[in-house]
Amino acid sequence: MTATTPTPEPLSTRKDGGRFFEAQYRIRTGDVDQNMRVRLDSAARYLQDIANDNIDATDFTKTDPFWIVRRTIIDVIRPFSWPGTVTAQRWCGAASTRWTNMRVTMTADHETNLFNPDEREPGLIETEGFWINVNDQGMPSRISDEAFEMLSSMTDEHRLRWKAMNPEKAPDAGSAPDREHVLRATDFDPFKHLNNAAYLEVLEDELIDHPDLVEGPHRMIIEYMRPIQPGHRLMIRRLRDGDTLTLWMLMDDDGEQKVAATMSVGPAPTVVE
Repeated sequence: MTATTPTPEPLSTRKDGGRFFEAQYRIRTGDVDQNMRVRLDSAARYLQDIANDNIDATDFTKTDPFWIVRRTIIDVIRPFSWPGTVTAQRWCGAASTRWTNMRVTMTADHETNLFNPDEREPGLIETEGFWINVNDQGMPSRISDEAFEMLSSMTDEHRLRWKAMNPEKAPDAGSAPDREHVLRATDFDPFKHLNNAAYLEVLEDELIDHPDLVEGPHRMIIEYMRPIQPGHRLMIRRLRDGDTLTLWMLMDDDGEQKVAATMSVGPAPTVVE
C-alpha cells in the first residue's frame, strides 16, 4: 500500500461582505521550535483559542455549547516565527444542519529582537476545521435555528458532507518500525480526552527526520477518528511516500489495535493573493 495525496485545492475564500470574528494572539517562545518556526501544534492552539473566544462572543454557549472537531487542515503558506502577533479571522465556509466547515485565516506581523534580529516577511496560514455539533452525550445534534441562521449567512454552501481526506486504514508495518508515544497528564482536557493540539506534537516529533516537508509551503491534515483517553497505549505507524508523510495513531482498545487518528503532511496548494 502507498499513501498518496491528491493535488491539493486551495481552501474556500470568504463570501463577499460576509461577517467574521477577529482576535489577536502573541507568538511566544513556547510556540516555536529550535529554529523559531511556529509549530503545527501551536497553530492548532490558536485555532482552539479563537473558537473559544468566538463562541463566548455569541449566545451559543446556551443553545449550542458542545462541538467536536472531526478534521483540521492547516496550510502554512508563509511560516510564522517568534516574536510577532497573530491576527486570526474566523467564519463559516460551509454548513449543514449538524456540522460546519469553519475557516480561519491567520496572518502574522513579525518583529525583531536580540534573539531573532533579521527582518521576516509577514506570515500566512489558512485553515479549515470540520466541526460537529453534539449533545451532552456526545452524539451529533441539530444546530439550533439561531446558530444555523448566523452560520449559513456566511456561506452559500448549505449541504456540507463528510469525506475523508487521509487514508483511514493503516498499512502493514514497513521498514520503519512502529514507535510508542507516551501520553502525559497535561495532554488531556477536562473531559478526559486528548487535547486536539496534543495530537500534533506526535507529528512534530516525526518532522525532525523530515525537515524538507516544512521548508516550503505545506499542508497538514489531521482527522480524528476515536477519542483517546487516559490509560490508552499509542503506537505510531509512519509512511513516507514521495513528498508526503502519513501517520496513523494506533490505539490499544481491549486488546485490539484501532486507528485513533490519521495525519499527513505534503505540499500546500498554490494560493493566489
